[in-house]
Amino acid sequence: MLTPEQIEIKLDRILLKVQKPGRYVGGELNSTLKDWDKVQTKVALIFPDIYDIGVSNVGLKILYDQINQRDDALAERAYAPWVDMEALMREHGIPLYTLESKRPLASFDLIGFTLPYETLYTNTLNILDLAGIPVRSAERDETHPIIIAGGHSATNPEPMHAFIDAFAIGEGEEVIHDIVNVIQKFKGSTFKRDDLLLALAQIPGVYVPKFYETAYLEDGTVAHTSPIHPDVPKVVNKRIVAKLPPPPIKFIVPNIEVVHNRVSVEIMRGCTRGCRFCQAGMITRPVRERSVQEVVDAADEAVRSTGFEDLALMSLSSSDYTYINELVDAISKRFEGRKLTVSLPSLRIESVSVDLMDKIKQRSSGGFTLAPEAASERMRRIINKFIPDEEIINTTRDIYSRGWTTIKLYFMIGHPSETLDDVQAIVDLCRRVIEEGRKAAGWKVKLNVGVSTFVPKPQTPFQWVACDTRENILEKQAMLKRQLLKDKNIKLSWTNPEDTLLEAWLTRGDRRMAEIIYSAWKNGAKFDAWGDQIKIREAWLPAFEEHGLDPAFYTHRQRRTDEVFPWEHITAAVRKNFLFQDFRQSLEGQIRVDCRLNCFACGILPTFANLRRENPGQGWKCPDVRSPAPKINIELPVVAGITK
Repeated sequence: MLTPEQIEIKLDRILLKVQKPGRYVGGELNSTLKDWDKVQTKVALIFPDIYDIGVSNVGLKILYDQINQRDDALAERAYAPWVDMEALMREHGIPLYTLESKRPLASFDLIGFTLPYETLYTNTLNILDLAGIPVRSAERDETHPIIIAGGHSATNPEPMHAFIDAFAIGEGEEVIHDIVNVIQKFKGSTFKRDDLLLALAQIPGVYVPKFYETAYLEDGTVAHTSPIHPDVPKVVNKRIVAKLPPPPIKFIVPNIEVVHNRVSVEIMRGCTRGCRFCQAGMITRPVRERSVQEVVDAADEAVRSTGFEDLALMSLSSSDYTYINELVDAISKRFEGRKLTVSLPSLRIESVSVDLMDKIKQRSSGGFTLAPEAASERMRRIINKFIPDEEIINTTRDIYSRGWTTIKLYFMIGHPSETLDDVQAIVDLCRRVIEEGRKAAGWKVKLNVGVSTFVPKPQTPFQWVACDTRENILEKQAMLKRQLLKDKNIKLSWTNPEDTLLEAWLTRGDRRMAEIIYSAWKNGAKFDAWGDQIKIREAWLPAFEEHGLDPAFYTHRQRRTDEVFPWEHITAAVRKNFLFQDFRQSLEGQIRVDCRLNCFACGILPTFANLRRENPGQGWKCPDVRSPAPKINIELPVVAGITK
């Protein structure tokens, strides 16, 4: 194994031959370099995409901060090298290393991948291979690091079960310490890797695929996934932190320009809106809030320690934060006279959002972003994001009239039961918005329209529905391009259908998808999140053919009402019966109100009740449930065309 000194000598020979050498040198302000020999447990944290994207990832920042607060552990970082750097590393025999100490990944005790989206899977395999670590978990022994993964994609870990030793399900602030503690008990003594994995499997919220097996029915669907060891749980429940710990304040200042060069402070976690397409809203329940004082103090310290001039107040729905007006006023007061741009992502479409942005207008830049997601009343009822057209028009008129010249609207196509009329409604609404803008502010106004394609996600009410076909997606996109691009002040962006289908294959895949991922990687697939790198025909379709699996089985097939999902043994603490009840309501066009107004007994409350529920400054909690939600029989013969 190469020493850090040997790696640095080799790097000196190649860095000037690659794009952006600053991605690979480390030494950034606020990075943490500890004495290797004085620390018991060494952890490498990986974001499996390039530095420019990964260095801004909030989840990785949190874990980096948590581990480095310990005296007995250290955390260092690595990212996926771009294709030019990877080729030179392989040519010169340089294993993937961490930026802090330039040590090979293989020298660490624990390697943790964050997987916020599924198109990082082939990069994960590529990183392990570049590090000289066996890609398959079964081929590793006691000399190799333990490989763990977490993030939103871990709510269905099965497609990656063959490559990851253990998955951290849910929130990582506490479970990462439990994992480090278990590894420390085994380190320094003779042990069997399986014994260590079994100890990890007994940590609440940790799933070790090795101790489970999946059986299939004749039609190819899952019969069950069950433990094969008596000491592991039948169902792995996500970890939830009762109170959000203090946010990181010493953000790493990148060596180069990156996607988000800013301070990010999470003001609350979770969402109560219940949008049926939104996985994040389902799996991050319940809502927990930080106090205004904690947010403002953290923002102030982080800005001082980094010199950043941009501050993002992060949440899934910023205007739902209980103290949002007080927070905006406090931020304005604290940073008065200082150069700072403030952004509030994920605002609701209503007047309070405009008022909020008006308060910080002098501290904001760019345009104003809103996300209707759908443009017809029927479709908004289906997805449970009902906003009348007039409210959208009134809000956008207010934005333009207050001096904003650019608005961005986010929509989705491919929603369940969507028709071309629903897509036409997007065109009609966009035309109305820019016409109203011109009445209020003249011809200088612009409208940016982002149209993504819906992918059904695990642990959501739409996990039963099919993904739209490539032909339908292209037809809908053509309609939007044909009509919206006539107006030079409207800018339209959309998602490549191949990107959508790949995500759909992976997000609801079963264990058999692991072989597809492996073969696709061997065929050259990597950087699948990059449009110019994705290799559907060259890598992915041949992989499906090699293993005799039909891609449409994972994308275009409606799920039976009683189907056992590949992730059935993993729970985000929201009951399947609740999700199915919500799915049924979507078929009937029924909406659920914000669960701050009415508790629907989704299942999160009993789980959360076991934690410390009364913590100062956390704001709203789930209401007490006096009676259980009605039990839904999910074994129905026919539900609006969904057959059993």
